[in-house]
Amino acid sequence: MNEALFKIGITHGDLNGVGYEVIMKALNDNKMLELCTPVVYGIAKVASFYKNQMDLQDFSMQVIKGLDQLNLRKSNLINITDQEVAVEPGNTTQIAGKMAELALNAACKDLKERKIDAIVTAPINKANIQSNTFKFNGHTEYFAHQFSSSNSMMMMVTEGCRIGFVTNHLPVSDAAKAITKELIVKKIKMLQQTLRVDFGCSNPKIAVLSLNPHAGDNGLIGKEESDVIKPAINQAFDEKINAFGPFPADGFFGSGNYRKFDAVLAMYHDQGMLPFKILSNGEGVNFTAGLPIVRTSPAHGTAYDIAGKGQADSQSMRNAIYLAIDILRNRQEYAEFSKKSNK
Repeated sequence: MNEALFKIGITHGDLNGVGYEVIMKALNDNKMLELCTPVVYGIAKVASFYKNQMDLQDFSMQVIKGLDQLNLRKSNLINITDQEVAVEPGNTTQIAGKMAELALNAACKDLKERKIDAIVTAPINKANIQSNTFKFNGHTEYFAHQFSSSNSMMMMVTEGCRIGFVTNHLPVSDAAKAITKELIVKKIKMLQQTLRVDFGCSNPKIAVLSLNPHAGDNGLIGKEESDVIKPAINQAFDEKINAFGPFPADGFFGSGNYRKFDAVLAMYHDQGMLPFKILSNGEGVNFTAGLPIVRTSPAHGTAYDIAGKGQADSQSMRNAIYLAIDILRNRQEYAEFSKKSNK
């Protein structure tokens, strides 16, 4: 596969959020077309609305009905519907949720048929997208279902820091109950595999965070560290995985200790997301590890408060596209290396 011809599908997300703004700003860069052929799954009239709002007169996307019309040297937009759709920047609407799901389903179909090489998702509203056919807490769970994978893991990526999660979108009260030795071992193994295959780390080091404050203070604040997390780390280490911890999250990030590791495994959503959002400074990427396909996303939400104002920063979306391309390359190189090693 020619590196310049990676076909990157991009779903428009919630059309009343900043999705179109960050997509078009990111693609309004000729360097992007040197690395990939972008394929936006969206609505032409909505794209035109936001283009006019941002005064991107020099930017254009070729509107196509299917990938058989793809222009490999331009940004393309597959029109997912001819239906008239009201654009209400900053508002949550039922039709916006329906259109977000329609874009996801269209892109997944093409991904399954290998018509595109990877998928980058603009932010959705997890509430208005819910329907009889979409009953997922987020993109991570949706893609795990679409590709029949029980091994998916949400992973946040920025310069100098990668964070995986034992639990994803669960209430804090449920997250603690869901954490078991077996689940932690499984996530450590997934993290090691993705570091080797997707990020090119030959002998990765993984830091595992504690669940309780001060890593439980020797059982004074909780026993999950001694009864669940430490035994999981020991098992992984016995299986020749460089896993260390458990580390109290506050001191671990506050001291900069995360820089000594290739990745960090957090126990629950906010434990990893809070330091990540600070460290990434709005430029981070969400990657779904463990899937047979490549899916990334900007690490921000719909940002209704600034939607339609042209203020949205596109760097996270740009980085999401770049990371998808990098992972595709790394997977190719790993596959080629594995073939040579098995001869």
